[in-house]
Amino acid sequence: MVYTRRNRGVCSRQTTVKIEDGKVVDIEVIGGCPGNLNGICSIVKGLPAEFVIERFKGVRCGMKSTSCPDQIAACIEEALAQA
Repeated sequence: MVYTRRNRGVCSRQTTVKIEDGKVVDIEVIGGCPGNLNGICSIVKGLPAEFVIERFKGVRCGMKSTSCPDQIAACIEEALAQA
């Protein structure tokens, strides 16, 4: 399953995640800090989707109430809810 979500409250604009058998197979974040996000996306490939949600949900960026990792968690949660 491939799911795309528009990000809110962060510099990145959009997250697309591909999940198969409960694992993150591929992920792409458009916008934001390319080096950090490319690294994050590389690290989460192959991990269980629920594990990524547990680690990233609630992470904040500075004074913002959210972050790119938090938005990744939200995208994965929505994708799983659609399955």
